[in-house]
Amino acid sequence: MIELNEGYREILNAIASDSPTPGGGSVAALSLAHAHALVCMVARLTLKSSKWESGHVTAEKAMASSDAGISDAIDLAHRDAESFDSVILAFKMPKSTEDEISERQAAISQGYIGACKVPMETAESGLELLRTIGELKVGCNANALSDLVAATILARTAIDIAEVNIHINLLAVPESERFEDEEVGRTDVRLERIQHEAARIAEESSEIITKRMEKII
Repeated sequence: MIELNEGYREILNAIASDSPTPGGGSVAALSLAHAHALVCMVARLTLKSSKWESGHVTAEKAMASSDAGISDAIDLAHRDAESFDSVILAFKMPKSTEDEISERQAAISQGYIGACKVPMETAESGLELLRTIGELKVGCNANALSDLVAATILARTAIDIAEVNIHINLLAVPESERFEDEEVGRTDVRLERIQHEAARIAEESSEIITKRMEKII
């Protein structure tokens, strides 16, 4: 076992500061990173024993996917902070003339649109992880099922936080401008699809995990 080092505390201090970034969007991505880490652990504990041989192929796939997923999620956390930093910079633009006011407003809108896209990636990645968990739950090490439950909760939390951030950022964009960007214009449809599938997978996983845990208690 390792002790949590000062680097981890520094991340929490950065979140706890009076700076707008890193904020909720980055926390969503970091929640996803923790979910990936737990999936890696469950996969390794499965591969460690021949008792769970039927789940080895799925565990290998899950471990490879989530090992890369940790790095991807950390990158999402960085990018989320950077995307909102562009909004903050836009608000600091000069507004002395009509042209400056117009350029400033356009930059603010574009900044908020950009700040919607990264959490959408986080939500999509959270759903992909839930799909992986849905496959892993059947044959993984039964003694690590509670960790898989934790990963499921964290992945869904990442999706929920990402959705909140997307909606808040979209409110700052004039409605007429939202649909100029095709990707942003489909936001509600994409989020509904993600949440619907996430809820279904989480419910199915919970039922199977509960039944498996009852057999080992």
